[in-house]
This record gives sequence, structure tokens and C-alpha cells, in this order.
Amino acid sequence: MGLQRSGKSSIQRVVFGKMPPNDTLYLESTTKIQKEDITRSFIDFQIWDFPGQMNFLDMTYDSQEIFGAVGALIFVIDAQDDYSEALHRLFYTVTGAYGVNPNITFEVLIHKVDGLSDDYKIDTQRDIQQRMSDALADAQMEHIHLTYYLTSIYDHSIYEAFSKIIQKLIRELPTLENLLNVLCSNSGIDKAYLFDTLTKIYIATDSSPVDMQSYELCSDMIDVVIDIECIYGGDISNDSLDDDEYGSGSLRRIDGEGAIGSTDQGESDASSLIKLDNGDVLYMREVNRLLVLICLLRHDNFEKHGLIDYNFQCFKEAVTEVFEFSQRRIRQHSDDN
Repeated sequence: MGLQRSGKSSIQRVVFGKMPPNDTLYLESTTKIQKEDITRSFIDFQIWDFPGQMNFLDMTYDSQEIFGAVGALIFVIDAQDDYSEALHRLFYTVTGAYGVNPNITFEVLIHKVDGLSDDYKIDTQRDIQQRMSDALADAQMEHIHLTYYLTSIYDHSIYEAFSKIIQKLIRELPTLENLLNVLCSNSGIDKAYLFDTLTKIYIATDSSPVDMQSYELCSDMIDVVIDIECIYGGDISNDSLDDDEYGSGSLRRIDGEGAIGSTDQGESDASSLIKLDNGDVLYMREVNRLLVLICLLRHDNFEKHGLIDYNFQCFKEAVTEVFEFSQRRIRQHSDDN
């Protein structure tokens, strides 16, 4: 939700439709609610894109139907424009939606910050947070919690924001985080991300702090591997990988079959390795056709990559069990309803 021309449709097209950011300049304004189903592994939800010029809390619309089953309400504010009206709309949208469904998580994207200085970004976020906090306090609704993100479709910030938003909607997140913690501690991995391959959203990571630089490297690796696979996927040789054989980047397929885009569960998994200039290693393993695990670790620790591969297989089996359990629970819930 948000005012007209705040960037709502552009965000949806870039993150979930893989549209190049520059192409969003030609998008027309949204005139009606647009719904899109996103069903990928643990990501299973529906996106509603609301026109900015309509007030869906008006008596003309059924607020219960609109907000009753909502998991997260994302409000987009154009940071490059006067946001006084946007804050007014945000306030009555949040308070109205909370009255219908108190379980909604409220996420505020302070958007289009790519053209702003770092100091101006921080000042803008601080001003928006303070004004909203004061407005909620005056209405005695300070118990409503809003989370703020500085975003742009021209860098990784929008993917980072949606990763954190979607993680709040994944019930299996604690289990996935625990599995990643076990994998990292037993394999000498510094940081691990479980990515959705299409959107580049990470649905889980280990408990160590997220470093934006490492996240950007891992996110870019998905693009690199998919591009190479699209070009050479049919002809990649299956050379064995020894400790001293990898250079600036290599893509191999286990048993010469698996690929990022493969849908046959009988095929083996894709794997890729990139050595960074500082000596660290980026290691990617395909969990299934929808998920990839990307790890950042030191070169010395990767010398035991046989152990890492074994631990990954254990991790993969555990994730598969969690996913199958989740699917059974969804089917049971649907049958009960």
C-alpha cells in the first residue's frame, strides 16, 4: 500500500517478476487491486497491490475481507517527495487494519533512497519514525509496532528488506535457522544463507549477524551461476574438484546432471565455487529446484570440503523433511476448512 507513484508496482515487478529496474519507469499507475500468487518452497502467499488513490478503509469496501487474513501490510513511502500526506495515510491505514486484524505485521519501506546522501537517509528515517511514534502515542495506540527499511530497486536493499519481511511469515524459520547453525558450527562456515533462486530472497540464515557486503556477494552469485548455466548448461564437463584446481570461479554439476533450473527430482544437484580476492570462498549447493544454500568460509576451512559436502547432505535431508511436514500441515488445514 502507499500513495500513487510511490513505487509499489515497481517493487513487485523487480523482486517477484525479475523486471530490470530501469524498465519500471514505463509502468502505468495501478487502478485496481492486483493479486499475484507466490508459491515457492517455504514461500507461499499472495501479494495484493493496492491503488494509491483509493481508501480501502472506507465503508464502501469490506475491511474484514481485505485485512482479515493478511500476514504483513507493507506501506511504501517515497523518500524523495513530501511525505506528510503519506504519513497521514499510513497512520489511519495502520490503525484501521490493526482494528480488523491485530496479528498483522506492519512494514514501512522508505523507498527511492538511491538518490539521497547517507546522512539524509538517516535523518529521513528518524523523522518518519518519530512522527509516526508521536501520532500513535497521541491516539493511545503505541502498542502497534512498525518496522522501517531504507530501500531502492537499484541495489540489494529491497531484497534485504523483503527477506526480513517474509521470514516473519515462515513458521518453519526457527527450525531452518537451527539447522543452519548446526551446519556452520560443524563445517567451519562463517556465514550461510538459504536463498530462493528466483527472487534472491533469503528465507533463512544462521544466527550470526548479517553483513550487507557478504549478503550482496551471495546474492550476486546466484545471478552469475544462473547466467553461466543458461549459456553452458548443456555442455559442462564433470571434472573432479581438487583442493588446488579452482580459480576465480567454477561451476560443476554433481554426476554431470543437475542444474539450477532442473525440475526432475531424480537429477543431481548443482554446485558452484568462487574464490574471492581476499582468499575467502563462496560455495553454493542446490537444495532443490527452488532453494540454494550459499556459504561464505575461509580457504583453510574449505580444504575439508568432503566433510562440508557430507554435512550438506544431512542438511538437505533435514530441510526436505521440514518442507514435507509443512506441506502435509497445509493440506490438512485445507481439508479441515
